[in-house]
Amino acid sequence: MDWDKLRIFHAVADAGSLTHAGDTLHLSQSAVSRQIRALEESLDTTLFHRHARGLILTEQGELLFDATTAMNKRLDTAVARIRDSVEEVFGELRVTTTTGFGSLWLAKRLPKLYERFPDLRIDLMLEEQVLDLPMREADVAIRMKEPSQADLIRLRLMSVRMRLYAVQSYLDQNGTPTSLEDLGTHRLICQNTGATQVTAGAQLVRELMTHPIRSTLTVNNYFGVLQAVLNGLGIGVLPDYVTEDHPQLVRVLEDVESTEVPVYLAYPEELRASRRIAVFRDFVTSQISEQRLRQKDMPDM
Repeated sequence: MDWDKLRIFHAVADAGSLTHAGDTLHLSQSAVSRQIRALEESLDTTLFHRHARGLILTEQGELLFDATTAMNKRLDTAVARIRDSVEEVFGELRVTTTTGFGSLWLAKRLPKLYERFPDLRIDLMLEEQVLDLPMREADVAIRMKEPSQADLIRLRLMSVRMRLYAVQSYLDQNGTPTSLEDLGTHRLICQNTGATQVTAGAQLVRELMTHPIRSTLTVNNYFGVLQAVLNGLGIGVLPDYVTEDHPQLVRVLEDVESTEVPVYLAYPEELRASRRIAVFRDFVTSQISEQRLRQKDMPDM
């Protein structure tokens, strides 16, 4: 199979246009068209349906595109491993984690990592969807459960619990609840139980909702819940890791919390020797260790 033709086919399928693929490949439209025709003739099949609005893959084209996509991901992995250096850390690192953890804990700590490795390029993907690491949809993941995918190296980082928090100004104005029944006179801020989130968080919210709550505000991520709480809108359900960076948060009903949520870092087995992943892994674990030491040294309130 001609690798150049496959490379051109992949670019056309990805762009959906001969012209756009040609611009990417620095080839003329006619040259791209000739290579696609030659590939179709060699396979004795049609790879694209031609439409006025662009090119659409045929069933056979979809099969070939899946194969070239997998090939490209494996090549990216090989190039990353080859370029990784013991002395230098550079290149792109695709990190996926939840919106809450990424925005409330990880992002604000990344400046320290960039200070040490200024040539590192991090693509931070914040979403609740679990990306396929073996298929290289991301290089490394931090997730609120142990990954179930095969061929992954897993490292348990810490545990998290969802708890109730408010700011003192809100409590001064509305009173501090001393029991779950007292929540009925307050506004509860939380994620909707139907939103994608850790099971423990949803379970805690469902339990709270069994009590008569006067008013609620639901947000689809913990960043929004935190902003609402900080602005004095009510009592919010938040992960406990937010308290170090927001000491103005006051815990409410200290006997109310979710079950323990394990936090894992994972990456593909084939990237075991990646220097970029090693420095990221070591950075995250060191930040967590430092946080634990600070919390241990804090006086009891």
